Amino acid sequence: MLYELTAFSDQISALNVFRYITFRTGGAIFTALLFVMMFGPAIIDLLRVKQGKGQPIREDGPQSHQLKRGTPTMGGLMILAGVTVSTLLWGQLSNGYTWIVLAVTLCYGAIGYYDDYLKVTKRSSDGFSGRSRMGLEVLVAALAGYAIMKLGPTGLNSVLTFPFFKDLVLDLGPFFVLLAVFVIAGAGNAVNLTDGLDGLAIVPVMIAAATFGVIAYLSGNAKFAAYLQIHHIPGTGELAVICGALIGAGLGFLWFNAPPAMIFMGDTGSLALGGALGAIAVAIKHEIVLAIVGGLFVLETLSVIIQVASFKMTGKRVFRMAPLHHHYEQKGWQESTVVIRFWIISVILALIGLATLKLR
Repeated sequence: MLYELTAFSDQISALNVFRYITFRTGGAIFTALLFVMMFGPAIIDLLRVKQGKGQPIREDGPQSHQLKRGTPTMGGLMILAGVTVSTLLWGQLSNGYTWIVLAVTLCYGAIGYYDDYLKVTKRSSDGFSGRSRMGLEVLVAALAGYAIMKLGPTGLNSVLTFPFFKDLVLDLGPFFVLLAVFVIAGAGNAVNLTDGLDGLAIVPVMIAAATFGVIAYLSGNAKFAAYLQIHHIPGTGELAVICGALIGAGLGFLWFNAPPAMIFMGDTGSLALGGALGAIAVAIKHEIVLAIVGGLFVLETLSVIIQVASFKMTGKRVFRMAPLHHHYEQKGWQESTVVIRFWIISVILALIGLATLKLR
């Protein structure tokens, strides 16, 4: 919205500042943070009244989690509101990538919200049918993938690129949509599985958003892309603004989610945040890099897959409990220890992801 003020830059030269993605990204961070901090307490109070007993806690989970009974969920509404307001204010609204990523974020947020709603009203840790939920996620991701493919530059719109190799690409043709579904839906559910401890998911999401904000900016800039020998995708630089909004809203949410949490983000937030990261990765052709930067989410997902497969085939469990963060809790690690060490892992993986930009 503010970007449109550049139309009057001939009369007021100071308005030229809104042309710069870096400036608007900074504005998006600050706006989203301020919005969540200002309206967060009111949203928490409203959710506490509406939900009564708060988010249901798994009976088979760590006993320390039973102390969290009564904590409201659906805190993702705070994040989504902050991201949406900030993006609409600071983003270039004529940019197709902006609308695609924002649409995925809100649609996945709506799916997660309905799941949270059923859990709260039914007083159960189970939401609505997993098959129905996955069907909706796949549909949204497929539509987003198709839109990204149509919007992308000729010759790159349907390819899978590989980190560390400047010229190695795999043209998937129409199957690019399947890749988009795998990445977007996979990222959404991976973040969802990671969201199990106070502050555990939101900080790695912010780290990944910051990393992909940098990559999106560089990919969208012809000169920087040529220097780094990465693929130039015109228009994707605007996704840095959304990444900024994710960081700002995440910081605001962390203020209330820090131990002991006043609110949980729920599927409303985790599914939306993961979907947003997945959509951004697909748009800028860095899907594999997302698996590196978001390696913590991958590990959490693999722990669940391995646990289920092992139990079905052998009747034995590989981990004391899945997802992975619960395994370390069961081994005696304090919750804060698990969270901080997982944050450290996320920082290391983000640095490795950024290194792929130059090591080609």
